[in-house]
Amino acid sequence: MAKDLSQERFMLLELLAWWQGAVTNSQLVMALDISRQQAYSDIKKYCKLHPYNLIHTKQGYIPSTSFKAHYISGDVSQFLSWWSTGSIINTELISNHVVQLAIPSRKVSVKVIRALVKAIIQQKSVEAAYVSLSHPENDGRIFHPHTFVNTGLRWHVRGYCEKAQDYRDLVLSRFHDDIELLEDSSHPIELDDAWLQTIKIILKPDQRLSVQQQNVLANDYQLNDGLLIIETRAALANYILHEMKINTKMLDGTPEAQQWIVVNIADIKQWMF
Repeated sequence: MAKDLSQERFMLLELLAWWQGAVTNSQLVMALDISRQQAYSDIKKYCKLHPYNLIHTKQGYIPSTSFKAHYISGDVSQFLSWWSTGSIINTELISNHVVQLAIPSRKVSVKVIRALVKAIIQQKSVEAAYVSLSHPENDGRIFHPHTFVNTGLRWHVRGYCEKAQDYRDLVLSRFHDDIELLEDSSHPIELDDAWLQTIKIILKPDQRLSVQQQNVLANDYQLNDGLLIIETRAALANYILHEMKINTKMLDGTPEAQQWIVVNIADIKQWMF
């Protein structure tokens, strides 16, 4: 069955309108590589099919208070993945022979995303209400965002936190709606040393494993001279070790759980949380 290209264009139209707060002809032209006439035609057709979803303003077509998603999932991952790759994740099941785990998604405020996207694009700072497990009370912060980060199970935004006086990763679901765009940021990405620094994490199979077990890992990851070398931004090193289930402070009681040892821990220790 041939793909309905208009449906795919409607998906992007809706994605941008909802998560960015507005969509314009020019955005669709650039993102989809279509003519202005085609973009105009798509918006017109969309508005005819869903007359109460978008309102035409000087800023573009903005979501109405009665907006209802017809083509997008409503999960922020769909938008941020598109912003990263230019491709939209389609969450509809295509084949019964492939299944993905249905990990519960965290609630992320659309107002927060709109403000952070605008701040990143315009290189502004924001004033935000934020909570964490260590500070569950409502905590006001001045934050200078520069990049969204997917750590596997959740999305963060990285930037300079004036409260911490350093660059930090804040969890998107822990921002409250109260977020305000401020002046130009004085802490750009160019000053984030841990983000700009590239490091190598060198791993080897836990020596407590049998030779046969070590060979299983060697085959899984196609080890070179018995080592697995991961090149990453220093700021992301902790997340990689967490995903690999590696505890740098102590060995797990069972080597089958730990599996890996960090060979160059002294070299990367300064980048650990």
